[in-house]
Amino acid sequence: MNTNVGLWIDHKKAIIVTLNNQGSSVKEIESGVEKHLSRSGDSPLEGPYEVQRVPADNSQQRAFTHDLNGFYDEVIDSFSPANAIFIFGPGEAKTELKKRLEKHKLAQKIVGVEAVDKMTEAQITAKVRDHFAN
Repeated sequence: MNTNVGLWIDHKKAIIVTLNNQGSSVKEIESGVEKHLSRSGDSPLEGPYEVQRVPADNSQQRAFTHDLNGFYDEVIDSFSPANAIFIFGPGEAKTELKKRLEKHKLAQKIVGVEAVDKMTEAQITAKVRDHFAN
């Protein structure tokens, strides 16, 4: 059975559209990852230098990356039998997922990566259908 997958992804969620001989299905996976990391320290700086303040260590960044990798693995597991994968989305998540697919030796299944803005589920489904209809 030929299975094509298109997915819209950002750091908050992935919407996965699966197309095969039996029809189509849509699945949403929430990441649960907090995008903006809070700064450490007891007393926040005020004034023009506040933006230059950084955490004392990178443990927050490591936790963020770990959580994102778990999210990407969950997304990959949800469409593992796919023959072709089309990835699109508004931010960095699509290229991060592409790198993760390459690490899992699934790069040959990627048929496209495209930057798009926020979309509704109906728009995402239509885009995936149009992509694989051509």
